[in-house]
Amino acid sequence: MRPEFSLDNQLCFRLYTASRLLTQAYHPLLSEHELTYPQYLVLLVLWEKDAQPVNDIAKRLFLETNTITPLLQRMEKEGILTRTRGSKDARQMIVTLTKKGYELQDSLAEVPYTVGKAVICKSFQPETAPEMFKILDDIIVKLNKKP
Repeated sequence: MRPEFSLDNQLCFRLYTASRLLTQAYHPLLSEHELTYPQYLVLLVLWEKDAQPVNDIAKRLFLETNTITPLLQRMEKEGILTRTRGSKDARQMIVTLTKKGYELQDSLAEVPYTVGKAVICKSFQPETAPEMFKILDDIIVKLNKKP
């Protein structure tokens, strides 16, 4: 077998596995609040800046609008956010947190710390996190470039 086809030599496999396991670590913490990991990501974006167009949320999450629209619809049904037509452009949907959406920030305050503790290991410490983020951000930027 050629070494470049060894599973152990694949960056994609390590990133995929780490991502999958990290998402699993969030599951029990979020399910207590009847949230999914993608819904949590939407909340993080809206907690940074509320009242955003769907397109802006999708771009921030590196997703297509048709991917997050059903997610936003479910969150609206659950009373976490509202979607309203833009005042300047009726084609644009503006997503705004409700009181329940804001209250979830307090309810979920320990989630980042709990997951952070779960991933701390000999090669990933709080002081090494910024360098790891930089490496991953560089990969994301590189792969996100449209040909």
